[in-house]
Amino acid sequence: MSAVWYECKVKYRKTDETGGQKVLTEPYLVDALSYTEAEKRMTEEMAAYTSEEFKITAIKVANYAEIHPFENADRWFKSKITLIAYDEESGKERKTSMYMLVQANDVREAYDNTLHIMKNTMGEYSIPAISETAIMDVFPYFSGEEGETEMLERFNALKASKPEKPEPEIIDHMEFETVEE
Repeated sequence: MSAVWYECKVKYRKTDETGGQKVLTEPYLVDALSYTEAEKRMTEEMAAYTSEEFKITAIKVANYAEIHPFENADRWFKSKITLIAYDEESGKERKTSMYMLVQANDVREAYDNTLHIMKNTMGEYSIPAISETAIMDVFPYFSGEEGETEMLERFNALKASKPEKPEPEIIDHMEFETVEE
């Protein structure tokens, strides 16, 4: 069963550094089976974050195929992946697009993280677009069954930590002979 992600906009009052209060409307992503469950889960999650009164102003189905948290990243980026398949009957290329939500600190890191996610893909693909989203946080569904506790801890640990950056492979294309002294 695939996950259905709902984007919930939550309006609440926040106290800033100077002690002043301002009203914010921020989007959050929650994994749920229905709009009703999305509203219930969002209410539970927000109750843990704020002691102030809040209101869920909108809920809509988000079109993300996959969600990928990465370590020590604080923003969420929408990566558009175009899968390219060759149709042998018609002799034409078919392109299918899907969207992934990838956690990163900037667009370049989001691109690198998307490449990391797609590295074991057998087919051809391209990444035509990556854009920053306004999503503040993501709340996946875990039933609490045995084994899912580890999944929840791993998901939360990934959201709160930093990915390993592979050392860039440097290929020397210059052909020089070394001179021995």
